[in-house]
Amino acid sequence: MFSKGQKPGSVRFKITPASNARKVMIAGDFSQWKPVTMKKQKDGSFVATVDLRPGAYEYKFIVDDQWVVDPDNNAWALNPYGTVNSVAIVD
Repeated sequence: MFSKGQKPGSVRFKITPASNARKVMIAGDFSQWKPVTMKKQKDGSFVATVDLRPGAYEYKFIVDDQWVVDPDNNAWALNPYGTVNSVAIVD
């Protein structure tokens, strides 16, 4: 899931993996698809805050080396690999 961050222009990405994940990252066109480590929270979820300008951004989570779409976001775009990426629309 993604939501507005606390600072203007920031976006907070969050995922609660189904399994007891050890390492979760996020990658997207906003990071040139370089994975960004997410911080584990006490409730078992992982979060990362990214500064983004208004626009549409494609992204995926990487849960223990497996690329997964955002389970809480049904906005997708087809990628060149024949799978889909999640899409965040930032106002």
